[in-house]
Amino acid sequence: MAKEFETRTGREIEGVASAISVRDFNLWYGDFQALKGISLEIPEKRCCAFIGPSGCGKSTLLRTFNRMCDFVEGVHTNGTVEFCGRDVFEMDANALRVHVGMVFQHPNPFPMSIRDNVLYGPSRMRKLGRAEANELVERCLTEAALWDEVKDKLDRSGLGLSGGQQQRLCIARALATSPDVLLMDEPTSALDPISTLVVEELMLKLAKQHTVVVVTHNMQQATRVADKTAFFYLGELVEAGRTRDLFSNPQQTRTQEYLSGRFS
Repeated sequence: MAKEFETRTGREIEGVASAISVRDFNLWYGDFQALKGISLEIPEKRCCAFIGPSGCGKSTLLRTFNRMCDFVEGVHTNGTVEFCGRDVFEMDANALRVHVGMVFQHPNPFPMSIRDNVLYGPSRMRKLGRAEANELVERCLTEAALWDEVKDKLDRSGLGLSGGQQQRLCIARALATSPDVLLMDEPTSALDPISTLVVEELMLKLAKQHTVVVVTHNMQQATRVADKTAFFYLGELVEAGRTRDLFSNPQQTRTQEYLSGRFS
């Protein structure tokens, strides 16, 4: 059953279930505490943006959602991060990453064909027949708004695509395992304005079928794509709420100062 959830700006997005729930979560890199007492609900099949200055913890929290933090030596945590009601730290990490996909800041297609990039994840989960594989490639590339541009060159290397096309190929690769959640860590920061617009339009479409969580330094991007925005500062969650409310009427002084450009 869908549930209401609270943020520091009050009740919002009523009736929407939470895809990810964070409660009193702390994370350390060795002796350095990067996240401090984070409590946050990520609404299902919506786009949620994380904003804040560099080093504030937003990417660290994002990478916790699919256990990418496991690859960093010296990380330890306490508190709770739940995906669909299950503690992510009690789940098999590989199984979690099937359901919680990720797209990184810089496009990172594998040095293989466009087709094999898309099929990389599913082919390691099960044996795919030719017809199923072809359907999956077309569906994922279509979802990533790339099919019409590459349908006649699926056997060419993904490395030969433009930067914007490579990022959309990475999105298609992430979609191939049918994730419930798609994490995007500054996915347009290395792209030109036209490619950025294409990816933003794609995020809006994807959020109708998947939960999308995006880290961005571009506050205008957050207003364009996000239903909910969370502002982080020095490892703390300062404020979170409906995007239009947070930008038009922030409740916390630090949020007001950041949005007005007094610090960055």
